[in-house]
Amino acid sequence: MLQILSSNPSILNKNLGFTKLPPERGLIYDRNMLPLVMNQTKYKLYVEPKKIKDKEILIEELDSVLRIGEATLEAKIDDSKIWVSLVSGISNEKKEKILKKKLKGIGFEDESFRYYPEASLAAHLTGFVGKNNQGDNIGYFGLEGFYDKDLSGLQGFIKTEKDLLGRYIFVGNQEKVEPENGRSLVLTIDKAVQEIIKQKLKEGLDKYKAEKGCIIVVNPNNLEILGLACMPDFDLDKYYEFSEDFFLNDAISSVYEPGSTFKPFIMASALNENKIKSNDTYNEKSSIQIGDHTIRTWDNKYEGKISMTRILEKSSNVGMVYIGKKLGNNNILKYLDKFGFNSITNIDLQGEAKNNLKNNNQWYPIDFATVTFGQGIAVTPIQMITAFSSLINGGELMQPHVVKKIISSDNEKNIDKKIIRRTISKKTSDIIKKMLLSTVEHGEYKWIKPQGYKIGGKTGTAQIPIKGSYESSKTIASFIGFAPYKNPKFSILVILKEPKTSIYGSETAAPMFFDIAKDLFVYYNIAPEQ
Repeated sequence: MLQILSSNPSILNKNLGFTKLPPERGLIYDRNMLPLVMNQTKYKLYVEPKKIKDKEILIEELDSVLRIGEATLEAKIDDSKIWVSLVSGISNEKKEKILKKKLKGIGFEDESFRYYPEASLAAHLTGFVGKNNQGDNIGYFGLEGFYDKDLSGLQGFIKTEKDLLGRYIFVGNQEKVEPENGRSLVLTIDKAVQEIIKQKLKEGLDKYKAEKGCIIVVNPNNLEILGLACMPDFDLDKYYEFSEDFFLNDAISSVYEPGSTFKPFIMASALNENKIKSNDTYNEKSSIQIGDHTIRTWDNKYEGKISMTRILEKSSNVGMVYIGKKLGNNNILKYLDKFGFNSITNIDLQGEAKNNLKNNNQWYPIDFATVTFGQGIAVTPIQMITAFSSLINGGELMQPHVVKKIISSDNEKNIDKKIIRRTISKKTSDIIKKMLLSTVEHGEYKWIKPQGYKIGGKTGTAQIPIKGSYESSKTIASFIGFAPYKNPKFSILVILKEPKTSIYGSETAAPMFFDIAKDLFVYYNIAPEQ
């Protein structure tokens, strides 16, 4: 809003100065309006060198409170200037101590700083506010980066007349444009869910001696992100002490080979193309040869005649190669596109990585074989859980999102679910859900599962490629699953990089998944299924 403090039209032709009026940055809440990012007032200490009576005493008295070094303070005070900014971010407590000293030639300006009532609970999600080259606040990474324009608001100013010496004439003509405060964000994130997964991730990294990890929880019916945590992360209050590597959110900014968690996509694709039926059988009798490469089962054991469902249950690599051949190379490429593995998800967080698949003419027979069991293909975790949710929600690929609502002073904008396309039919979705349920109930590993609940999912153990070859002792261990079976309320992806106690997802990521699911059943008051 423009407020004219003078009716003199000649003001436009005079020597004018501008005083910036900063807006208040928008706040960030979880889905239940619990604050995650707020603003707090701190203070900038400035000095007017011409008004200082005794510079040495002033510096000594200021440093007795600030404790930043007398030499540092002295270096900042430029006697040739009228006004010098000395220290920013001073607390109210320190401000009051300085004021009590009644020093001449100092003053304070209000400054707005970000405040995190939940500390770094969601550091990668929120991002942080820093300074650009002009010294203005700007959001970096996560929500602060992606929604910077919404959160920032519009700067106001006071246009003030100056005299011939360049001094402000405050009784003269002035114009004032009020700042417009930034919009606030209400997230899809549930603080309670975020707390659960952050704690489980900390415990898992310690227990399994993993280098890093991520957990994502989504509502598969609308792709609202309920919780997202990756570690290691960083301290939001001291972000400047960390390198940029810590700011990157591995859930959206890093790629990994998914291993056997990828098998349900190839299985569903073949089912959707009517190339197989869930009760079809395959003769798993031995390893298979693709050119110079030998493909074996993970334990080098073979069961003979097995069903398509059993291929998932025992995570048979040779069985998946058979299904890939039934599906056909062209269809493999088609469904990789349909599931979104050749494009970004467009999640509303800054820093999503783009991972392009190889051109169609660059695929060799071994590539088509290994992709059926999730090796030789790199995806982001957010791509993975987005595509997986389409498997179990009836076949709808949706755009994941973290913001549920944008609030301004006079308006609210709801962010609704956005369907990108259909990946598989409702019938195929029902079939693959049943197969994933059987994979958990009749798989090779017997987990301690929440009693009375039906859960579907798949483990993954992918060797990490290093300098063109795979390192057998270094793996990405993962588990992806959903619950409850009949009407899924959540999908969860757990990823651990290089766990040391066991290289297998079934012995590391999977137990973490079931621990999280158990807590979510209680939190959401989900009754056991009959």
